[in-house]
Amino acid sequence: MQALFVNKLTTLDFSYLCPERGVVGETWIVDVTLWGDLDEQGMVFDFGHVKKQIKAMLDIMADHRLLVPCKSEMTSVSHEGNQLTVQFSAQSGLVSCVAPAQALLLVDSESITPELLTPFLEAAVLSELPENVQKVDLNLYPEDIGGAYYHYSHGLKKHDGDCQRIAHGHRSQIQVYVDEHRDQALEAWWAAQWRDIYIGTREDLLETFRVDGTEYYRFGYQANQGYFELSLPVTQCYLIDTDSTVELLAQYIVRRLAEQKPDRQIKVFAYEGLDKGAMATV
Repeated sequence: MQALFVNKLTTLDFSYLCPERGVVGETWIVDVTLWGDLDEQGMVFDFGHVKKQIKAMLDIMADHRLLVPCKSEMTSVSHEGNQLTVQFSAQSGLVSCVAPAQALLLVDSESITPELLTPFLEAAVLSELPENVQKVDLNLYPEDIGGAYYHYSHGLKKHDGDCQRIAHGHRSQIQVYVDEHRDQALEAWWAAQWRDIYIGTREDLLETFRVDGTEYYRFGYQANQGYFELSLPVTQCYLIDTDSTVELLAQYIVRRLAEQKPDRQIKVFAYEGLDKGAMATV
């Protein structure tokens, strides 16, 4: 068999449910290798189709979704029409999400890891390819950042695209400059503030309630794709007064850091996943 490969074909920005960490925002890079016989053009598969068709399939399946490990004993899923309700028992408390089916990916595994998600996606991609393609190998892995980064989840109800989904997320680096000099201590401090956090907008907060001694927030809103709702422990949330676009997050961070260092010039590069983000100064 011959093989065709495309490295860094796409990036998946999503959140997943983890028993130890709760709702985790994540970003994984995807490499793809296709194995098969050559077609009448002398190709395993057209590069142009790889970049369009396969990228589109992966994005539709796993990008900007909440990934749910259906085989975990901590997971329960119920259906009502196009709406799914997922409940998940994490160490910090119960996570509950109500959302249109297209906002969730139910994975037939006990946990969400690159190793367990990969065969699930490979089988789905292979089923849509020509018969001469006999095998699909995907490599899913996080960016090698080296410096400080945080995992956050959020939802943007005003967004016309998939960012409106209430529980999707990113693994994002942060860079802070004080008077034009990189301050890695401040980067690490801020990354610690948003480690495995859900960034919620105050106007989306429906109620605060307590169950078995644990305090919870319940967020909810109506968006173009349908009704979304998310409940999770207060300890996993960070409330802000604005929406959580990366531009507004960069602005929020720089203002908070400026409070710590008045009369200094602060510049923040807040990333949203891989190689994209926003810059703010004060």
